[in-house]
Amino acid sequence: MREGLFIKKNKDRWEQIEHEQAASADETAGNFTRLVNDLAYAKTFYPTSKVTVYLNALASRIYLNIYQNRKDPANRLAQFFRYDVPLTVARHRRLLLFAFGIFVVFFSIGFFSAMHDKSFVRQVLGDSYVDMTERNIEKGNPFDVYGQVGPFYMWIYIMLNNIRVSLTYFGEGIVFGIPSLFSLGKEAIRIGAFEHMFYAHGLGLDAVITVLLHGLLELTAIILTCGAGLVMGTSFLFPGTQRRLKAFRSGVKDGVKIVAALIPVFMIAAFIEGYITRHYKMPVGYSLSILAITGTFIVWYFVIYPWRLHNRQQKKGAHA
Repeated sequence: MREGLFIKKNKDRWEQIEHEQAASADETAGNFTRLVNDLAYAKTFYPTSKVTVYLNALASRIYLNIYQNRKDPANRLAQFFRYDVPLTVARHRRLLLFAFGIFVVFFSIGFFSAMHDKSFVRQVLGDSYVDMTERNIEKGNPFDVYGQVGPFYMWIYIMLNNIRVSLTYFGEGIVFGIPSLFSLGKEAIRIGAFEHMFYAHGLGLDAVITVLLHGLLELTAIILTCGAGLVMGTSFLFPGTQRRLKAFRSGVKDGVKIVAALIPVFMIAAFIEGYITRHYKMPVGYSLSILAITGTFIVWYFVIYPWRLHNRQQKKGAHA
């Protein structure tokens, strides 16, 4: 191939790599690999040409960038939360939305089952918990269960327990995702019955506000965890154009990314439950402020931002 044709064929791609920042680590690696191939070709056929010098400088710059990113763990962590997780969520948004739908359906089943069968709450939550809650309601402290243990111990215990449970729910997804959805359904029924227990005593709104102080983050993380299990399990069933084993490895990788990103969410939710939920008698404005902050974070990071980032990447690919 003549040098002029070689430059004309690849010029646009080189300029894009030079002037635009890659959206992910995979894209950076792909750009670097293609540049190295181009450089090898140029060195073979045009060893003294300016294009060889240009490609060598461009490939060196990307190599140094990759090396610097590997050297600084903070950069990798920022890359993970800024690009990897949102793009993974966007890629599997339909399955995650399906998991959310499962939660809503089974929450409704739990709530309305408790409404029509008074014994249902005891079957789901256990006699001892229901009896304790009813005593607290009679005393005028319906949510006193959140204040019976020291805040630090409660925070650590709930955090570790929720992370353990989430890993279990995710791991169950290896069987085609079905056990993860089953666990999510059971969890949703339990929450629905729990909410009705307070609703039946005229404390429905108080229960929603109090529980969602920490529950908005916690329940979102549980739904996404089970959704991640579904991503892992269905990747083997529906490999698309990939080989089944390769698709399964990709599904496991994506599921792990989602679950790993949820660990800080569980930590913050447990902190709120340990230190703030116990003060459920604080002014409603304070509670609503916390709900607004956590709700905004959830909608932005797990819905709006992934969608925007995904669309931006799609547009880049269309113009490449």
